[in-house]
Amino acid sequence: MTTIIGVQYDDSCLLMADNQVTLDGGRRYKHPDMKKISKVGEYLVAGSGEVAPCDIAQHLWNPPAMTAKDRKNTYHFVIAKLMPSLRKCLEDNGFDFNEGKEDGKSGESRFNLLIAVNGQLFDVADDMSVCMSDAGFYGVGSGSPYALGALYAGVKPEKAMAVAERIDVNTSGPFQIERQLKK
Repeated sequence: MTTIIGVQYDDSCLLMADNQVTLDGGRRYKHPDMKKISKVGEYLVAGSGEVAPCDIAQHLWNPPAMTAKDRKNTYHFVIAKLMPSLRKCLEDNGFDFNEGKEDGKSGESRFNLLIAVNGQLFDVADDMSVCMSDAGFYGVGSGSPYALGALYAGVKPEKAMAVAERIDVNTSGPFQIERQLKK
């Protein structure tokens, strides 16, 4: 339970995340070391959902670096090189992609990531599918529908996060803000 938003600009992208982790049973945790946006190599990785895969992606993953050729088609790079690397890291560290499928929970999202690559945002689902928004707005976590609605209504990202904090009990500040420029 969390709120993470992303905004794509012409020359950069912005990620913002709240500071509260809520576990099953309503246990709330906050700590300055528990950041929802991490610098992983040359990328920014923000995670919501199950804590374990987010921790693996943000702290154990050693993703491949982009080459000059990769920079010509970042979307292809993310699908062809970045996602296989992330999948392998998750599996190597105990994440079971099939868990929950046998009991009918396969329709529930286990985690979502927003990843900034070369100043471009990508929404990554728990099956490693990759999407991009033509509107330039991204959101994951329980409070993201409120923040996204506010962004579409024309407010700045900081105000959108404040809206989510006001409405969603699983969202609270202070908010982490990270920006990545296009190269």
